[in-house]
Amino acid sequence: MNDQDGDWNYHLRILSNSARDSTDPASDPSVLQSVKKLHGFCKLEKSDDLVARIYPQINKVFQRSVASVTQSESGTSKGLLLLAILQFFLDFGDMVLHDADPSLRTFFRSCLSREFSDAVVAETTCEFLTENKRKLLASFPNLLPQFFPLLLKLIAWNWEKLEKSFLKIFPGLISPGSFLPLFPSILDLPMLVVALEKVERSSGSGSRVGGSIASIQKSAAPEMLLALMDEAYTGSTIGDGGDDSGSEDNNTIDVADPLFLELLKDENDGLAERHRPSPALNAALQAAASGPRSERMKQTLKIAPRLLDVYFSVTLRDANDSLICALIPLLMTRNSTMFPDKNFSHEIRRRLLEFVLAAFQRSPNFIALLKKPIIDRLGEAYDDPAKRELALQLCWAIGEYGGGGESYKEAARELFESLELLLYENLSSSRLGLRQESGNASRRTTQSRLLCFVVTAIAKLATYHRELLPRARVALGKVVRSRISDARVWRRAHDYLGLMNEPGICWSVLGPSRVSEKRFPGTVNWSEGGQKMVAHIPFHILSEQGGPPFHDFALSDVIIKN
Repeated sequence: MNDQDGDWNYHLRILSNSARDSTDPASDPSVLQSVKKLHGFCKLEKSDDLVARIYPQINKVFQRSVASVTQSESGTSKGLLLLAILQFFLDFGDMVLHDADPSLRTFFRSCLSREFSDAVVAETTCEFLTENKRKLLASFPNLLPQFFPLLLKLIAWNWEKLEKSFLKIFPGLISPGSFLPLFPSILDLPMLVVALEKVERSSGSGSRVGGSIASIQKSAAPEMLLALMDEAYTGSTIGDGGDDSGSEDNNTIDVADPLFLELLKDENDGLAERHRPSPALNAALQAAASGPRSERMKQTLKIAPRLLDVYFSVTLRDANDSLICALIPLLMTRNSTMFPDKNFSHEIRRRLLEFVLAAFQRSPNFIALLKKPIIDRLGEAYDDPAKRELALQLCWAIGEYGGGGESYKEAARELFESLELLLYENLSSSRLGLRQESGNASRRTTQSRLLCFVVTAIAKLATYHRELLPRARVALGKVVRSRISDARVWRRAHDYLGLMNEPGICWSVLGPSRVSEKRFPGTVNWSEGGQKMVAHIPFHILSEQGGPPFHDFALSDVIIKN
C-alpha cells in the first residue's frame, strides 16, 4: 500500500476538513468521492488499522450531514453521500464495533423521507437495499418492515425505473409486525398516488414532495394529538369534525384530513387499517377515477396486483395460521372497498377470492373459526356484485370443507342456518324479484346462480354432518316443490334429494375430496379408481333413471369363458 499512502491520506484529510467545516459536507462533491475511495482501500487492504483510522472521520461526516438535512437544498448529493457511508458501516462496522441499525433508521427518517421522490436517490436506495438484502434481513430483520410505508411511497413515485429491484426486496417488507398493515397499504397504492400528486400540486415541485409532506406532518401534529386524546376520552372518531376542514377544491383532499396524513406516513405503526369517514377523500378518488390519469397512476394500477401476488405467495409459504386467520376478515372487508377502477377492481378481487379459497383449502378449520364474519358476508349477498361474488365463494367453501370439518358440529349448525335463511329469502323472491317481468333476465340469472351455490352447500354440509340431513331434506324439498322458473336449480335440488337416499353414493359424490376414514355401504374410494375394472355404482340413479338399469345383459355374456 506504499504507493497508495498519499492517496488515502489525501482523501482522509478531505473528510477531516469536512467534519470540522461549518458547511454541509454534501455540498462538496469531493467528500462523496473520498468516502468511496477510502471504502475501496479498506476492501482492498483488509486492514483493521486502516478501518480504525478512517471510521471516526466518516462517522463525523455522517452526523454532520444528518444534522443539516432540513437546512440543505442538496438533497440528491446528501442521499448519495449517506448511502455510501452506510455501505461502509455495513461492511466494516464489526471491526470498529459500530451498530449500523441507528444509522440506517436515521437515514430513512431524516433523508429518504424527504428525498424519496428524487429519481437518483430512489434508484441508489433500491440498489443499496438489493445488494445488502441478505445482511439487512439477517442482522436488522425489523428495519424494512418498520419503514414499508416509506418504501411504498418511493416505489409508487418511481416504479418505472425500479420495478425489478423493488420486487426483489419486497418480500423483506413482510414480517409478523407488518403482515396485517401491509395488506391494505398495497390495495391503497392508487389512493397513495392521489395523495402524493395532491402534495406535488400544492408544493409546485415534484422533487420536493417529501419535504412538503414533512412540513404538513409537522404542522398537523398538534391537531392530530388533540384529536387522538379526544377519541380516547370521548370515543368520538377522528375526522368527525364536519365540513369546515375541506379544501376550496371539492375534488382534492384537505392536507389536514386524518386519512390523508395516514396515507402519507413513513413508518409502520403496527395497526391494521382503521376505517374512517372521509368525504373529501372519496370525492378525490372519484375525480381521479373518472378524469384523465397520469402515467404514474396508470403504472400504479398495474403495480398493486403484482405486489399482491408476491404478498399472497409469501403468506401461503411462510405465514403461520394465526396470521392468515386474522388476515381473512380484513380481506373480506376490503373486497368491496378499493380504488374505483373497473380493471383494477377486477384483478384485485380475483386475487382476493383465490387467496381465500387457498387459505381454506390449507386450513379448513378457518371456516369454523371465522363463522361470524362469514355469516355476516352471507347476509350481504344482495348489496352489490362484489359482495355477492364473495358470498358465492364462501357458500362453496362451506360446503366443500364441511363448515370446517366433522369435529365442528356447532359451527356447522350455525352456518347451515345461515344457508337456510339465504335459500328461503331467495325462494320468496323478496329482494331480487325472481318472478318479475322478462326484462330482468340478468337478475334471474344472478339469482339462479346464487341458489345453485346455496343448494349445493346445504347438501354437502348435511353430508358431512348427518344430523343436519332432515333439515336439508326439508330445504331441498321446498326447492323441488316451488314453482321456480330456472330448471337448473330445480334439477340440482332433485338430484341431491335422490343422492341422500343412498348414503354411500352421497358420501362418495358430496363428501370430502380428501381421503377420509368414514365409510358407508357402497362408498367409493375414488383414489382406487385406476385399479378397478368395474365400478359397482348404480349410475342410473345419478342420471335420473327411476327403475333398474336399462341394459339386459349380464357380465357372463361379456366375459369369454375358457
